[in-house]
Amino acid sequence: MVAPLSWSELEALTDFQIDTVHGLTNAQARLRLFGHSESDVRVTLYRDNHAWCPYCQKVWLWLEEKQIPYRVEKVTMFCYGEKESWYKRKVPSGMLPAVELDGRLITESDDILIALERAFGPLGQGMEDPSVLPLRRLERLLFRAWCAWLCYPTLSAQQDRRSRDQFVEVVDKVEYALASTPGAYFLAEFGTADVIFTPYVERMNASLYYYKGYSLREENPRFSAWFDAMESRPTYRGTQSDFHTHVHDLPPQMGGCWANGEPQTQINQTRVDQGPWLGLPDVTYPEPANSRQEALQRVIKHRSNIIRVNPADPTLFDQALRCALTTLMTGEACPPPSGTDPALRYLRDRINVPRDMSIYAAKRLRAALESTAALVGEGQGTPIPMKHRRDQDPANFLQR
Repeated sequence: MVAPLSWSELEALTDFQIDTVHGLTNAQARLRLFGHSESDVRVTLYRDNHAWCPYCQKVWLWLEEKQIPYRVEKVTMFCYGEKESWYKRKVPSGMLPAVELDGRLITESDDILIALERAFGPLGQGMEDPSVLPLRRLERLLFRAWCAWLCYPTLSAQQDRRSRDQFVEVVDKVEYALASTPGAYFLAEFGTADVIFTPYVERMNASLYYYKGYSLREENPRFSAWFDAMESRPTYRGTQSDFHTHVHDLPPQMGGCWANGEPQTQINQTRVDQGPWLGLPDVTYPEPANSRQEALQRVIKHRSNIIRVNPADPTLFDQALRCALTTLMTGEACPPPSGTDPALRYLRDRINVPRDMSIYAAKRLRAALESTAALVGEGQGTPIPMKHRRDQDPANFLQR
């Protein structure tokens, strides 16, 4: 057992830095230049604060892969706060994403990609290429089968199995399409088709594991190889989220996600919510050596707001948080003040990938928060709401 380190002592344990402008793909960037000058910027991407929006991820990943200089304006999604009035004046529907290209506003992600292709050239085979069009239709077919299984209450085990079989039938078509190419991607080389599939397949992998006990990545070898290939790309890693974030951000966006109550589903839910988080089939690339340093740096940067929005007493939670961070960096148990276990788990449940940090950093931080909370009790934080995510209102984390 050790005593908690001070904030200055903790600051000395991390030198994590990221070049948000020219460096690796990251969710914190407001400007991406890829070695160009700011005068080269022709594109502004309007996307959500939390990196939860799947259609935003699609455009974001395309821009990163093409290394097109662009600005980022972040907007609040409907489910977690009030939409900014300036954005509603620009886009009356409030929908995301939107792009300004050479001063022209474009909405709808497919229309955005087509416009970007015309301005900068396609990413491999383009949106309207004869080899891509059937894959676009297949992605929509997969999306509909996923929604039919996930987003409606199950009245019987038989109905759930029928929806599962219908989904798996479409997955088999996708497996066949992936098997028809020489590599792991949807066509001979990475390109537009992979970008199109990425956002919702990532969310299917998370949601079906948690709500239906079905592991898309583990049960389908071609999908598994595709995920592995995607994770070899730093661009994708920078946009990639984890199971815990997705399964709790999806219900308000989708209008509900329905669990089937089967034993494997219950096991998976406990694992995603309470750990252990390492080894989940949401990521398989090797853990970076600096994941703990990243988690520490991100908490230190936002510690005032983290403490302010936590329902616990600020002084007690300050100490409890330092205990968890001490454990994170030293591996030693550091008992927090009595009664702070719910406060630590409140934060554990609200770490958001990739807005806050990358996947492995989040896993390490969640583990440190949970092990520290367990030293003093089993109290849980305020439950994550299912109808909205106002607990994640970005206004609480604006720099003051």
